[in-house]
Amino acid sequence: MESKASKEFERLGEILDTLRERCPWDREQTIESLRYLTVEEVYELSEAIIARSSKDMCKELGDIAMHIVFYAKIAEDEGLFTLADVLHSVCQKLISRHPFIYGDEPADKTWEQLKMREGRRSVLEGVPASLPPLVKAVRMQEKAAGIGYKLDDSLEPLPDNPTEQQFGDHLLALIHWAHNRGINADDALCRALDRFGSEVREWETQK
Repeated sequence: MESKASKEFERLGEILDTLRERCPWDREQTIESLRYLTVEEVYELSEAIIARSSKDMCKELGDIAMHIVFYAKIAEDEGLFTLADVLHSVCQKLISRHPFIYGDEPADKTWEQLKMREGRRSVLEGVPASLPPLVKAVRMQEKAAGIGYKLDDSLEPLPDNPTEQQFGDHLLALIHWAHNRGINADDALCRALDRFGSEVREWETQK
């Protein structure tokens, strides 16, 4: 029996087919023109997660699902790949990275070690260069830790007039210090900025 989710997924595809045929804006979109819009949607999802808003998370995940199907339809029109190819690719990747479930290997290899078998020369190849620096620092440290790399997280006091390099190294050590204690530095800073914004707005109303 077809599930409700699969019916809605099929409905989404039919709606996008109609829009691609009848809506001038949708018809003109390309893979390149959607890119910055997708980035915006991902940031909106991030904000919803930070705010712990299930309503907004549901909405933003829907927008991202729409983008995925939209990309696949444009790509199929251009003869590049299909939505079935996209889903097959991720299914195969998940199976290959869980050989202790779908194969007969013992569960002693890390996620990053399994990725390296796919031809990567460094675990850091999976970190996009365009990530915001704080997110990039968190991801690089997570990936390095995944292969056993040890980073010193001792926090030596900064001099009164630190150089840019000294301050940068201190920030990196602080991010790693937080990681070792189960704190995601990007999440922590986002929530701190929300609190700071609320304090500033409250201060403004009292002036």
